Amino acid sequence: MRLFKILLVFFATSLQLGSALSQMTERTIDEVKHESMARAQRGAYPLGGLDPVDVAQALDRIKTSDRDEWARGWGHVAQGYMAQGRAASSAAQAAAAYKKAWRLYYFAQWPVPNSPAKIAAYESAVQAYLLSAKTMDPPLEVVTIPFEGKTITGYLRLPKQSKDPVPLILAISGLDSRKETVAESYAQILAQGVGFFAVDSPGTGQAPLKVNATAERMFSAVLDYLHQHPRVDHSRIIVSGVSFGGYWASKLAITEKARLLGAVAQSPPVDEFFTERFLREGTMGNREYLFDLAPAFINVFEGAHSIDDLARLMPGMSLKAQKLLSKPTTPMLVVTGVKDTQVPISDIELLMRSGDVPKEAWINPSGGHLGREAKGWTDPVIFSKVIIPWELRLIEQSRQR
Repeated sequence: MRLFKILLVFFATSLQLGSALSQMTERTIDEVKHESMARAQRGAYPLGGLDPVDVAQALDRIKTSDRDEWARGWGHVAQGYMAQGRAASSAAQAAAAYKKAWRLYYFAQWPVPNSPAKIAAYESAVQAYLLSAKTMDPPLEVVTIPFEGKTITGYLRLPKQSKDPVPLILAISGLDSRKETVAESYAQILAQGVGFFAVDSPGTGQAPLKVNATAERMFSAVLDYLHQHPRVDHSRIIVSGVSFGGYWASKLAITEKARLLGAVAQSPPVDEFFTERFLREGTMGNREYLFDLAPAFINVFEGAHSIDDLARLMPGMSLKAQKLLSKPTTPMLVVTGVKDTQVPISDIELLMRSGDVPKEAWINPSGGHLGREAKGWTDPVIFSKVIIPWELRLIEQSRQR
């Protein structure tokens, strides 16, 4: 009854958001620069971990909305840290410099590498991250899995050697996050005796295919690999996805129920999100998103070159249209915020009342996308105080059965 009352409040709030959505327009470059600095100063996504001094230096070099100019501005600052890494007197100092370079290169290609300089920045981001990872303990292993004539590339980190196979999180990135960012989020779980496998979602990073209605098959291939790994307890694998990665986590909770202990989905698109109305009123020009949300989706969808293409392709992604929501699911934690303008709250309600097992929800009345706030419930806090504790409880409950 309590959940039902809460959801009624969500519906009322979503109606209020509806009129605001239709008024949104894309930020100008001056507005993007101002908002970028504001987010950097409070450590907000997607500028978390960036030094505001570095941000100011990069922004000073950017005068227009040209994508290559954007990438070069951030890349210029990143190159300085790459030079520091090469000249460092210790492995630890080098790793610290390379990590700073990675964050800058990552933002240089943000939200997606859809220009020549952004593509180069993404490649540099991966290189810088792997250089920074050389001192990680336990080590990070780059895994390549054959898949349909291509390869799936992921990062595997397992706790230090133990006698028994370990539980594992299959961590899926979102539209504009990458396997590197989710690997950073899940590094803290290693101390709890749990490993993770971080992988790019379809259409992003090094994923071997773009978004289409059956692209979850690449994650099934990852599960095949993990089920054969001698150090992974394949009976205790939890899938976790952020934003559009939450869509894949929600779908896998159904299609791969038999091979998953549970699933975590942060602000997962489910049904209404994929409608043409929401695309044109909620996605285009969305200002909760820093910039270029619709172009980012065009970049990741197979066969998409325009908004009209997205309007044609997206409805087929709906889990309702695919007739999956009535099927059995693995236990789930669904995380979002009432003020999320990127994924309609109706999608969360639909997911919560579907399937055959009780689901848990953590819904921040003051939160936006992923449940995040400017202060308080930030991304790192939600991960450390909500998501990881839920996963650890589920793993512990499985031990007691």
